[in-house]
Amino acid sequence: MTDVAGSAGWELRSVGGLDLLVCTPLEAAGIDAAVTGRRGGVSTGPYRSLNLALHVGDDPAAVRENRRRAAAALGVQPADLVLGQQVHGAVVAAVTEADRGRSLADAEDALAGVDALVTDRPGPVLVTLVADCVPLVLADPAAGVLATAHAGWRGATSGVVEQTVAAMAAFGARPARLVAGVGPAVAGAGYQVGEDVAAAVRHHLGDLSGDVLAPDGPGHWRCDLPAAVALLLRRAGVRREAIHVAAVTTGRGGPFFSDRAVRPCGRFALLARLRR
Repeated sequence: MTDVAGSAGWELRSVGGLDLLVCTPLEAAGIDAAVTGRRGGVSTGPYRSLNLALHVGDDPAAVRENRRRAAAALGVQPADLVLGQQVHGAVVAAVTEADRGRSLADAEDALAGVDALVTDRPGPVLVTLVADCVPLVLADPAAGVLATAHAGWRGATSGVVEQTVAAMAAFGARPARLVAGVGPAVAGAGYQVGEDVAAAVRHHLGDLSGDVLAPDGPGHWRCDLPAAVALLLRRAGVRREAIHVAAVTTGRGGPFFSDRAVRPCGRFALLARLRR
């Protein structure tokens, strides 16, 4: 598959009884960026245990407690969290202090129709919920600009990666200064797709699509989604050595929720903030 920076840059830690996968290059630059595992929450059944999504059928009280624990592990309050509605699109929202607490108690209060968030404020904690799609975090430490994005195949082929980089540039960020963390997602070898997905990937990536698509029987393909996101980042001007792709993946029996493996299921989260 494609030539991208490896998984160096992500470190697994236990914080307050939770498993956090931390993006260490961003941490060193004054930015907190961590992905939550499944352990350490109070949800039960198919959502066991640290489900952070209100929209999947879990007990809302359990989700609120899980969010409190996740926020505490990052050293913030639940009222600092900001979530988008995530509709597998490419809309980016600029987040201000006034948006803190969006979707705190009700999924309908999330930023409507939004799959990516960008801010230059240290107060809001940007949250991306996933269970196979790519959770992406980007930062320009020099400009003090941070973004997160939800990049499934629909979002990636609709331009969410490029739109996020462009939104950051409006705040003064430069692509060549960006540091990117590509979090845990569906494994390339385990992500079989049909011709519709393969066609969308070929259309959006063009000549680069051969690096992320491999035939897998009649009418089927394997799509390396994290590698596709990394390629799109490079095409948008992000330096190869600044792209850090997590080695761990989602899937049955793994440390992260996987919608492809089990339905219904919970959602894990990428949480990111600029430190004061």
